[in-house]
Amino acid sequence: MPETLTAKGRATRARIIEGAAELLREQGPAATLDDIRARTGTSKSQLFHYFPEGKDELLLAVARFEADRVLSDQQPQLSCLDSWENWQRWRDVVVARYERQGDSCPLGSLFLQVGRQRPGARAIVTELMRQWQHQLAEGMRALQAGGLVSPALDVDRASAALIAGIQGGVSLMMSTGDSTHLRAAIDTGIEHLRTAGK
Repeated sequence: MPETLTAKGRATRARIIEGAAELLREQGPAATLDDIRARTGTSKSQLFHYFPEGKDELLLAVARFEADRVLSDQQPQLSCLDSWENWQRWRDVVVARYERQGDSCPLGSLFLQVGRQRPGARAIVTELMRQWQHQLAEGMRALQAGGLVSPALDVDRASAALIAGIQGGVSLMMSTGDSTHLRAAIDTGIEHLRTAGK
């Protein structure tokens, strides 16, 4: 549908998604369509015009919005990982982002509501991880180009391991309220890169 909308229609749809995302971060699964309509100043007919399949379609749109935020919150650091100083800045941004998030995960909450096994939900997570891993791999290649990391480093494998470490660290932080594991995962991943440069 977004491709067929006018500029005004796209802006309205985006406003609904952003308002719903904000409300769902505050209230979680308890938020209803009526709550979302009230928050966004949207009529029922408007809501179903932009999201004909109802709440599930809206939740998937909000999940995509939240997935995009995961990467945008790491910018511009994620796009310029060409020095150890920039990797450290990126690390600090990631830790701060998840510490602000606390023990709630907007994406996780949304997928619990809409079902992780739905093709749309799985595609959103797959694309998020693909883009994130790609940007980290590009950063590692930049280190290789600068002579800071061995050309023999398998950047695809190393970036995949770093993503897995971050996700594990975030899960433990959400369970314990402590970011120690997240910090350790990122620090160990960066130390691995430094070692690969020797």
